Amino acid sequence: MALVLGSLLLLGLCGNSFSGGQPSSTDAPKAWNYELPATNYETQDSHKAGPIGILFELVHIFLYVVQPRDFPEDTLRKVIQKAYESKIDYDKPETVILGLKIVYYEAGIILCCVLGLLFIILMPLVGYFFCMCRCCNKCGGEMHQRQKENGPFLRKCFAISLLVICIIISIGIFYGFVANHQVRTRIKRSRKLADSNFKDLRTLLNETPEQIKYILAQYNTTKDKAFTDLNSINSVLGGGILDRLRPNIIPVLDEIKSMATAIKETKEALENMNSTLKSLHQQSTQLSSSLTSMKTSLRSSLNDPLCLVRPSSEICNSIRLSLSQLNSNPELRQLPPVDAELDNVNNVLRTDLDGLVQQGYQSLNDIPDRVQRQTTTVVAGIKRVLNSIGSDIDNVTQRLPIQDILSEFSVYVNNTESYIHRNLPTLEEYDSYWWLGGLVICSLLTLIVIFYYLGLLCGVCGYDRHATPTTRGCVSNTGGVFLMVGVGLSFLFCWILMIIVVLTFVFGANVEKLICEPYTSKELFQVLDTPYLLNEDWEYYLSGKLFNKSKMKLTFEQVYSDCKKNRGTYGTLHLQNSFNISERLNINEHTGSISSELESLKVNLNIFLLGAAGRKNLQDFAACGIDRMNYDSYLAQTGKSPAGVNLLSFAYDLEAKANSLPPGNLRNSLKRDAQTIKTIHQQRVLPIEQSLSTLYQSVKILQRTGNGLLERVTRILASLDFAQNFITNNTSSVIIEETKKYGRTIIGYFEHYLQWIEFSISEKVASCKPVATALDTAVDVFLCSYIIDPLNLFWFGIGKATVFLLPALIFAVKLAKYYRRMDSEDVYDDVETIPMKNMENGNNGYHKDHVYGIHNPVMTSPSQH
Repeated sequence: MALVLGSLLLLGLCGNSFSGGQPSSTDAPKAWNYELPATNYETQDSHKAGPIGILFELVHIFLYVVQPRDFPEDTLRKVIQKAYESKIDYDKPETVILGLKIVYYEAGIILCCVLGLLFIILMPLVGYFFCMCRCCNKCGGEMHQRQKENGPFLRKCFAISLLVICIIISIGIFYGFVANHQVRTRIKRSRKLADSNFKDLRTLLNETPEQIKYILAQYNTTKDKAFTDLNSINSVLGGGILDRLRPNIIPVLDEIKSMATAIKETKEALENMNSTLKSLHQQSTQLSSSLTSMKTSLRSSLNDPLCLVRPSSEICNSIRLSLSQLNSNPELRQLPPVDAELDNVNNVLRTDLDGLVQQGYQSLNDIPDRVQRQTTTVVAGIKRVLNSIGSDIDNVTQRLPIQDILSEFSVYVNNTESYIHRNLPTLEEYDSYWWLGGLVICSLLTLIVIFYYLGLLCGVCGYDRHATPTTRGCVSNTGGVFLMVGVGLSFLFCWILMIIVVLTFVFGANVEKLICEPYTSKELFQVLDTPYLLNEDWEYYLSGKLFNKSKMKLTFEQVYSDCKKNRGTYGTLHLQNSFNISERLNINEHTGSISSELESLKVNLNIFLLGAAGRKNLQDFAACGIDRMNYDSYLAQTGKSPAGVNLLSFAYDLEAKANSLPPGNLRNSLKRDAQTIKTIHQQRVLPIEQSLSTLYQSVKILQRTGNGLLERVTRILASLDFAQNFITNNTSSVIIEETKKYGRTIIGYFEHYLQWIEFSISEKVASCKPVATALDTAVDVFLCSYIIDPLNLFWFGIGKATVFLLPALIFAVKLAKYYRRMDSEDVYDDVETIPMKNMENGNNGYHKDHVYGIHNPVMTSPSQH
């Protein structure tokens, strides 16, 4: 039934679909932005036996020893082919050879069966003759103990051997109980396991429409992204064009802007320099006049009569000699003016070079807005095309055959579920019979081994080495009786147990070797997929049975493997042969309209780049003459003092000399002159020094501006020509390239989306993993793990216990002689060495029918008096 369930589920999914060709690639495109929601299934992919799996593995090892040969694929194919023949001629050589191959493969199992049959046949016979023999006082039936020198040793060896064998038998019985319990508990799980599988299958049926809805919903996400780029065409397309033009234009404009700034700085420097030169001329004249007046005043003061008297005369003479230092720097009034250069620069500034540069910047920055204004119509057309693609995709997905397949599959699921729920009670009822029978078998073996254990226990505990065989105690005698009861039960039932072992062994071993193991290794699928095997007119049975097109390569192994990998139904069943999703979702067909709209996109850009006025402006600035000015003459004067001497030092020195004179008019007059010199320094010299510093700064600015001016202007004009040529020759190609790039971006969204649809429908939608799981549940879990593994463990344990009953009964018979109370024993005289029989109970030496209250018809015979 489990196999039927798995087959129906697998075939149901395949029903009424067409397949053929090779499966599509399972490699997803590289750039996915979407992912189908994960579907969680309840049934586990694999079954774990738990700790008892060690016992199952032990049985598998035994089966490998018995049947070590590989799975006979060729032999099985020929057997299946013979089974489909209407009449089999057993005399044909190929039939004979096939039979020999089967025998060769089954040699280990056949040998075990032969040994089992011998056991079944011989044990009742041996038991019968053994019973008859003992009734005739043979085979140990005579209740007479013959003394032997090694008797104690033999008794111990027999007891130990029997104990070991009983332990082995007990282990086999334990295996039987475990296996019997496992069958019952696992069959009880079958209902829950079946419900779990059907729940997963219904999840598959219910999730598939949701998956298709999700795929369609992602179109809106893609469309929204495309609409966002279309609405932002100014930044996407216009920004792309701007980024391409910027590296070739912005550096030139930056250089021109820098030159415009330099022109302004030059004008400011020339203006500052011109005003500074005029100020220096005026200040130098004023300083010269003040120093001349100062020298006249000092000479007048030195005409004082005190200067004729020593030591004042010496001071006056030194002052008189220093008066020649009170002179201004005449070169300050001779510095050349810069009026001509300033006029040239002012002429250059009549053209607003900075405004022209800003106009160039503005023409570039306006590109995105101009692109948006000029593409309004094209964008609207692309949006209409994108809206139409959505309806086309919806129509294609609605026509997918997956929905029809799943509708029919749901019928199979419902019918199969009804069948299972209807027959599970019957299965559970049969399982209860099996469990009860197994319990009886294990209990019977347990009863036998208990008698052996009780016999050993009573015999060992009740044995008295000082007692003679005829005076043994009741406990020891009871132990011997228990052993003989165990022997009797062994003869009575062991052959029946062996029949059960042989039958279950043949069935369980062959199912394990011919179904379970090849199913796990997929060799069973390879046999079923053999061309023309199950039907001589069909190359591939599955495609012929389901689609009536046997040439289409659809195999059991491929369908199972794809479902096991959680592949979608479309790809698993090769539905592209009946409904090619790639052709229905033709990317070029859907994106061709977008490309046509984008090809009609025209963008005209007017980029302003300085012009003729700006060029002449730069050329005039290069010819303004600031690079030819004699800057050294100006810088030389900035390093000199405005006067011939440091007036402040001169004033302090004069004041010191005046203080060294005697008080009087001369002293006061010189001190007043010293103060006047200090005033001249503050009012005349310091302003001149400030003007010289300003002159120095202006000269440095002009030097920096005029350094290599002609070369800089030449380079800028060359860059300007290059940029202008780039705009003239390359702007249109840049626009075309960026438009194509923009179009590829828009189309790329839908290419990725359509590829994702194709991939999802082929590989993800309606993934048939629950079907493979259901088949695994039916074969691997239910049949092999729930039934065959416990069944094999059952015959393995019971068979081992039954086989070891043979040596156990031998040792029990031997040992019972040492525990039971004998009717007679060997008596030894001190002189004579020949034993004399004790005849007090008669010459026959038998006990009565009832020995100590225990009836033992096998071991005794009617008493003779």
